[in-house]
This record gives sequence, structure tokens and C-alpha cells, in this order.
Amino acid sequence: MLSYVVPAHNEQACLGRTVQAIHAAARATGRPYEVIVVDDASTDGTAEVARKNDATVVSVNRRQIAASRNAGGRTARGERLLFVDADTVVSPRVVAAALRQLDRGAAGGGAPARFEGPVPLYAHLLMWWLGWLMRIAGMTGGAFMFMTREAFRATGGFDEKLFGAEDAAMCWALKREGRFAVLWPTVLTSGRRVRGTKGLRMLASLFRMAAFPRMLTRRASVEKVWYESDRDADDGVFASPAVQAANAVILLLTVAVITGPLWGLIPWSWTPRASPLGQVRLGIAIFTCHVALVLWPCAYFLLRNLFRQRRWAERVKIVALSGVCVWFAWGGSVVVVGFWAGIWS
Repeated sequence: MLSYVVPAHNEQACLGRTVQAIHAAARATGRPYEVIVVDDASTDGTAEVARKNDATVVSVNRRQIAASRNAGGRTARGERLLFVDADTVVSPRVVAAALRQLDRGAAGGGAPARFEGPVPLYAHLLMWWLGWLMRIAGMTGGAFMFMTREAFRATGGFDEKLFGAEDAAMCWALKREGRFAVLWPTVLTSGRRVRGTKGLRMLASLFRMAAFPRMLTRRASVEKVWYESDRDADDGVFASPAVQAANAVILLLTVAVITGPLWGLIPWSWTPRASPLGQVRLGIAIFTCHVALVLWPCAYFLLRNLFRQRRWAERVKIVALSGVCVWFAWGGSVVVVGFWAGIWS
């Protein structure tokens, strides 16, 4: 028995497509299944759409994604739980890949996502880049996650103290129970949260969360990003000159971050600092070193999980990832301190 759990709040516009895709993927497996939609305080026709598409509806009033997922997980009858966001489309291929990993003994796993619809180019590029980083780190976002019922119970479910990044916390919790598998196939998710000014706000919030993770325990700190979504305007595309200009700048900065490590392979003698290319390279180096400061809290988070991890394979991986984070964070810190000391003097 497979249980598909879909947390939803005011998702009548896209829920029907999501549930129909789940039915198609589930039927392709040839296994018995159920679809559970957790209606979390919706004020639209979310529950009606779910029932029309042959899904069981569980009603809660928490307005918290972790609590919604847990409510669905506790209601589920299946021995394997697959969590799908309400604006995400899964394919038979990705579900089959998930089941193969569970058949091979994985405690859980997930699939990276790619954006659907018109979104800024930087968003596509970031999602592609983060997909590779997630595979290296062995973690995924919450658009599509799967696990055994035993692992779900052993972890205590998604952490309800968190109002964001509860999916990342679940990845690390599952790693303590067994192998965590990151799939190669991706799922298709809505790009509504990165369109227009929302993308700029999302990026700013993600940097704040990385530097100050305690804000994830306060609803007010992340409410505008994840809990105040205007569904009627979510799919609107804002093409004002100011937004387009901001998107172009972010695209350049994104390219700078992704290509930054590659510049280290090129001798400075090939790009003299006085030359235009040398000035561009210097600017990229200074910017990426500032971004590298975010790796300090990442290293702290990894080391904290090291002492909670019971599996030696994961311990070795965490030590290696922590070392990489500290290496780049330290190198960035040296440059940042020298840069601002020079500006100040």
C-alpha cells in the first residue's frame, strides 16, 4: 500500500492537476494506493477539488506545512509514504525511481525540482545548480519526498517547531535511520514564488535564514515567503522595467557565484588586475567571498548533525562536507576582512 500525502492551503487552482498526476503515476506502479489531501484552513474550494479527484480529505487548522504533512502521515494506511506539494507534478518515472530505492532498503529520499511556467532565467539557473549541490550533499527539498512508515515514526515526523526548512531537517533525520536516496529524475513545481518581486524577496529571505537559522522557528519571520501567498495573483508575471532590471542584475550575480570557483583555476598572470577582464575577475572574487560567509552557519549545522548521526558512512560524509564549508568560508572571510579594512583605511 502506497500513501500519497498532499498538504494544501487554498490550492484549488492547481490541486486537480497535481492529484490527477499522482493517480496516473500510482496506477503505473500496479500497486494499491491512496491519495490524502490535508486541507489546512483553506477558504476556497480546495477540499471540493480533492474529493472530485478521488482523494481522501483530512482537515486541519494549523497553517503550518510540517503539521499538515504530519497529519497526513498519521492518517495514511500505507507502509510507504510519498509527500507531494500541492503545486507539484510527479511523473511515473520519478515514482518508480522512488519505489526502487525503497525496495533496495532506503529509509527515505526525494527528488530535486525544476520550475514550470514563465520564471526569471536566474531562477532556472539557480534551481539547476542547487539540484547538483543537493545531490552532492544528499538532501532535497520538500516538493517530493518519500520514506517508509517505520522511518517516519522513528524520526517523529516533520519538525513542527519549524515554520520553514522542515524538509531539510527531515532529510537529516532520515539519514539517522538509514540510507537517504536523492533521485536523478526531477519533479515539476510551480514557479509562482519566484515571479516578479517575489523572487527578490525569496532570495533575500533565504540568505537571512542561512545566516540566522533561528528565524525559522518564528512564523512572523517567514510568513511573507511561505504563508502569505495570494493565490489569485500567484501566477501573475510582473514585467515592469524595475523588476526586469533587478532580474538581470541577479542573473549576473548568479553566474558570478556559479563560475567563481572556476576562476581559481586561471593564473592571475593571464588576467592582469589592471585589465578590464582582471577587474571583472576581481569583482567576482570579492562578491563570491562575501557569499561564502554563509558557509559558516552551514558548517555549524553539519557538525551539530555529526554528533546525532549513528551511521558511519554519513559521519564520514558530514566531516568531508564540513571541511569543504570551513575551507571556503575561511578563505572568503580572509578576503572580506582585507577588503573592508582597505576600504576603511
